Amino acid sequence: MSKDSVQTGVVVAMEYTLKIDGEVIDSSQGQDPLEFLTGHGNIISGLEREMIGMKVGESKDVVVVPADGYGEYDEEAYLDVPSQQFPKDMKVEEGLELTVRDDSGQARYARIESVEGETVRLNFNHPLAGDELHFNVKVVSLREPTSEELEHGHVHQGGHHH
Repeated sequence: MSKDSVQTGVVVAMEYTLKIDGEVIDSSQGQDPLEFLTGHGNIISGLEREMIGMKVGESKDVVVVPADGYGEYDEEAYLDVPSQQFPKDMKVEEGLELTVRDDSGQARYARIESVEGETVRLNFNHPLAGDELHFNVKVVSLREPTSEELEHGHVHQGGHHH
């Protein structure tokens, strides 16, 4: 059964460029197209929704608002931590990105917003939170997922992970 347009439950290979405020933030240029399985939250919802119905070879500009992208910027998503809590050999400085485990053991992205004396302020907002995302996407190919991919809910890239 051939799939000729993007729909839920197919594996889409796409080339893409992401711009924020006219600046290229991310792009598949110079690498393999990004493959993802639709309907499983593999890519941000606002982009996936706009791609439904696209055909192979078709390209499209998509604007994704924060709510459908990486979320609104949360003014509350900060935490002040005493610097003694960081490993001694870690260079604690502004802009450093780290993964912090919360009380339930979930890994969360954080970056150091500021360091003042013994206090380190962490910002848990995704770097792209609150940003309007401008994508240009092109569908390169479509295929049926393997049963394993369907079971796991994501694409298996021929043994290598990006």
